[in-house]
Amino acid sequence: MKAARQKLIDAGAVVLGLGLLALLAWLLSQNVAMRLTTQKMPPAMLDKVIFVMEGMSTMHWVLLLAGLLLVGWPLLRQKTGAAAPAGAGPAAQARRKATPARIAFCNVLQAESDVRRLWQFSTAGRKVALQREESRLPNERLPAKLITKDWQSIFQPKLNVAWLPSGDVFLRVLHLPRTDDLEELQATVELQLEKVSPMPVAQVVWTFERLSTGPADLQTVIVVLVARSVVEEFLGKLESQGYLADRLELPLLDQIRATQVRADGVWIYTGVSPDPWTCLAAWWYGGVLYNLTLVRLPDSPNRAELFQEQLRQMAWAGEVEGWLTSPPKLHVVAEGEVADAWRSLLPADQPVEVIPPLSGAELAGLTVRRAVANGVGANLLPAEFATRYRQQFVDRLWMQGIGAALLVYVAVVLVYFGLTEWARLRLAKINDEITLKAGAYTNALQMKEQVKVLQDQLDLQYAALDTYKVVADLLPDGLVVDQLNFERGRKVTLIGSAATDDMSKVQDFNDALRKATVKGQPLFAKVQAPSINPRQGGQIQWSFWGELNRTEMTE
Repeated sequence: MKAARQKLIDAGAVVLGLGLLALLAWLLSQNVAMRLTTQKMPPAMLDKVIFVMEGMSTMHWVLLLAGLLLVGWPLLRQKTGAAAPAGAGPAAQARRKATPARIAFCNVLQAESDVRRLWQFSTAGRKVALQREESRLPNERLPAKLITKDWQSIFQPKLNVAWLPSGDVFLRVLHLPRTDDLEELQATVELQLEKVSPMPVAQVVWTFERLSTGPADLQTVIVVLVARSVVEEFLGKLESQGYLADRLELPLLDQIRATQVRADGVWIYTGVSPDPWTCLAAWWYGGVLYNLTLVRLPDSPNRAELFQEQLRQMAWAGEVEGWLTSPPKLHVVAEGEVADAWRSLLPADQPVEVIPPLSGAELAGLTVRRAVANGVGANLLPAEFATRYRQQFVDRLWMQGIGAALLVYVAVVLVYFGLTEWARLRLAKINDEITLKAGAYTNALQMKEQVKVLQDQLDLQYAALDTYKVVADLLPDGLVVDQLNFERGRKVTLIGSAATDDMSKVQDFNDALRKATVKGQPLFAKVQAPSINPRQGGQIQWSFWGELNRTEMTE
């Protein structure tokens, strides 16, 4: 039901975002259409962009940002959910499928030591590779670039793991019926808590880790319990150092899982706490882990006797329970002087096998593999801390997103004003050039008109000469030209007289002028039919006009 509601919310956000973007497009189209009634769209693409941006108001920018955020909301929610702190408690873990999370980087922090150590691993499928190792004193800050989650964590999820001090943890071994159902196994373990927990269940944080071995049809489960106050105090220290843990792991579990059990006996793991005389005794018989006991030795001369006495008591308990079937062989997981010191506490007449422990980087690598590969693992991070860290991460992303949006908005505004200023300067430069060239352009126009006038005068002179010559050549005998007038350099009017018997020669003269050519071109574009009026004394007066063929001239 919750998933369906979330999908509905995501779909609503996308639809609303697309609606806001569509509204923005419509408003901009209306704005551009209204501006085009008084302005002209520039041809260049950059100028078109500036033209559109000039019409955008604050409301338009708000619609753009809101639409983009709403459209991208489902992707942002899914990515932040994938990169947020992983599981909180065993109940939540048991409900999750044992599907490996997609983690790009994993940090492992060892905080409770004289020198804090931080390892960063890259994870690609099942391959885990150490990328970087840092050491810091208690008063030095951890490298923020390695441990802080930001927008890159959406696309390259990062997991922050912290090692909980083993000296404050209680470990119990249970043998439960085999089952692949994690919820059933978690419920079975929960029923045993009242029996195995040294404190009230409400005051502890717990989880469990399954081992592949177990007696007969049973499976071995290591129950991890720690006081809630210890976890909260430890997380408070991590928060003060800027480290928000996604998971709290127990490195001792990886050391136990990495132990190669070739014989029955007890394995003594040293270095489980800052106290050098604290160890964990793990009893293995028949390849099955039966008991885990944290041993704290006092600083006294009879430390060896006390330690041997505790081992005998654990052996007697194993005999009573029926799993200790032979004298145990002694193994010390230590090296160097530490191994010699613990070996001196054991009976001198019994052989002791010294096994070198895994290095910090090797343990961190095993922790990363377990945290990434298993859907359920030893994670002691309380649910309320996981929720708070996730919310802080999402809030930080939103603040960074809003800050980035504001920066983008400021950048766009600056670019807009820059382009506007550049366009204004370019316009001013063009106006200056126009002002400088205006005088020369006016003078050129005046000179052009003067040349045209002179050319018209010259053309008129040649036209008059051509007309006189053609009229003289084509004028028939008996016709007299009394007047030859030029009007506006284009129209030629001829007025003459002749005897009444030569009336036909007037028409012939008119036809000849209509066909007259000069340099292969008709002299007249148009010739009017002659007008003949009788006069006294057997004379007639004729007249007609013709339009010169001078298309290059204007009236």
